[in-house]
Amino acid sequence: MFSRRDALRLGAIAGAGMVLPAHQLASALSDDPPVVTPFSVPLPIPPVLRPVTSSRSADHYEMVVTPATARIFPGIDTQLLTFNGSFPGPTIKSRRGRAAVVKVTNKLSTPAAVHLHGANVAPESDGHPLDTIDPGASRLYHYPNSQPAATLWYHDHAHHVEAEQVYRGLTGAYLISDPETDALRLPSGEFDLPLVIRDAQFDGEGQLVWKLDDFANRKTVLVNGAIQPTHKVKPRKYRLRLINAANSRPVRLALSPTKDVVQIASDGGLLARPVNRPEVELWPAERAEIIVDFSKFPLGSNVILENTFNGPETPGRQLLRFEIASQPVTDDSVVPAKLRDHESLGTPTVTRRIVLARDPTNTFYAIDGKAYDPKRIDLTVKRGTTELWEVVNDDGQYNFPHSIHLHLVQFRVLERAGQPVGEWEAYPKDTARVPAGQTVKILVKFDSEYTGVYPFHCHFFDHSSMAMMANMQVLP
Repeated sequence: MFSRRDALRLGAIAGAGMVLPAHQLASALSDDPPVVTPFSVPLPIPPVLRPVTSSRSADHYEMVVTPATARIFPGIDTQLLTFNGSFPGPTIKSRRGRAAVVKVTNKLSTPAAVHLHGANVAPESDGHPLDTIDPGASRLYHYPNSQPAATLWYHDHAHHVEAEQVYRGLTGAYLISDPETDALRLPSGEFDLPLVIRDAQFDGEGQLVWKLDDFANRKTVLVNGAIQPTHKVKPRKYRLRLINAANSRPVRLALSPTKDVVQIASDGGLLARPVNRPEVELWPAERAEIIVDFSKFPLGSNVILENTFNGPETPGRQLLRFEIASQPVTDDSVVPAKLRDHESLGTPTVTRRIVLARDPTNTFYAIDGKAYDPKRIDLTVKRGTTELWEVVNDDGQYNFPHSIHLHLVQFRVLERAGQPVGEWEAYPKDTARVPAGQTVKILVKFDSEYTGVYPFHCHFFDHSSMAMMANMQVLP
């Protein structure tokens, strides 16, 4: 039915002197987003951020947090918040043992804070929600890169506004390499692809629709900022770095035609050995690195990366098409039987019970019954000790999923609902899913050289922005 609202919207379009193609005009007269022809745009590859200067021990970078636009829909400039005008932000490639110093300037009208998710950093560079960059100001973040090779990512973490600002685009990949991983001869260069996956809701004009805790309506899924892109690949092995940057949407990724992938890494870096898997499930903030061997498919064929989390009715089920070249190539990359030795995390000397649940007033999400107070210390831990955390999702009656993310450290997931987790999810992890009504046990060794105050929280951004966050103080 053509409503008064539609008439006003059409009047605004005509009054602006705009002439839209028929499909865009139809979208502008409805609440449905504009139409994108599946697999009609190439997969965007975020630019690699280059140092502005380098010294013997560090690379120095500059980034600007700024409004910008992107062509997510044909002929439409979608308004976004970005790092350096890129959606997602530029990829930072760093090296273990070589520090990165990143100067971030905030050109928004709101505060911003940058958290390098999964990083071992001093508290002043961690991106605590109160350590914000005021509009017009700058801040230096020092990343020592003292940890093993891993796929990390960075995102906004400003108090109360991180959910909206991340939703509007403030994310990017941060990749650490090291000599041990280089020696494995995994696919590299153009055959090493970061894939930043997230969801969104768009209106009829192709603009983001923001509403807190509105997961069900965010039905459009993007890969590297594009809707159902396509990517030309050679018939050989590729390393895909999967990052779930969605506010609240879990994904379960599989290939069609069906074929196993080889998972080689989790949140904090390489697994002990490769694991063949028919699908890879990632909840918000989780990462995985997989090897896909396109030589196992017919030359000249197409392979679809799908999200099968909700079965055939999954919104945006087909995420990305790989177009395999028709000529064979030489592939000197390998997937060794052993990837990395992992040290023991030791025996826990403290056991904690951490309860995640919506407050009975239904106005906020809580940890241990308390709303987040960024100035309150909720627990203290001693550097060098090992603890067992039993993380309880007490929202079974509401069927609300949650997760747990600890800043500063990687941990081992021991079990979920009384059952051991698969080796692909056990270690190294910094974020663990906690389904409704279940308990997850994690083993945490606070082995970082740093002390100070660090947050831990649910990494459904909408939940953390609604107070499901707490502070831990690491003591010497």
